[in-house]
Amino acid sequence: MCEIYVKADPMLYESRARSIRIHGLVTKIRLENLFWDILAELAGNEGMTTNQLIAKLYDEIATLRGEVENFASFLRVTCLRYLTLRHQKSGERPSLAVVGTLPPTVREFPRSA
Repeated sequence: MCEIYVKADPMLYESRARSIRIHGLVTKIRLENLFWDILAELAGNEGMTTNQLIAKLYDEIATLRGEVENFASFLRVTCLRYLTLRHQKSGERPSLAVVGTLPPTVREFPRSA
């Protein structure tokens, strides 16, 4: 079972820091290469650069939560949520462990008898 995980290219879990400009301030974010790749894919799907996506995510989380704590962890969770939702089959119940708070329309699942 673990073979598919332990044989992963070490480059995927090597971490790399990048300088990101958010509202004119430069900050460094350290993530594993695989997360940078996923953020690049997500940004491309949204028609943005990775830096633009990160700045937009920062703005949105700051607006919603006020203070942004542990932004690198937030980005990792964003990547996992993106992958989970991307691979979800039509009509399949979302994984609450990854999706977390769901919109009201999704929360109302049919009850089984």
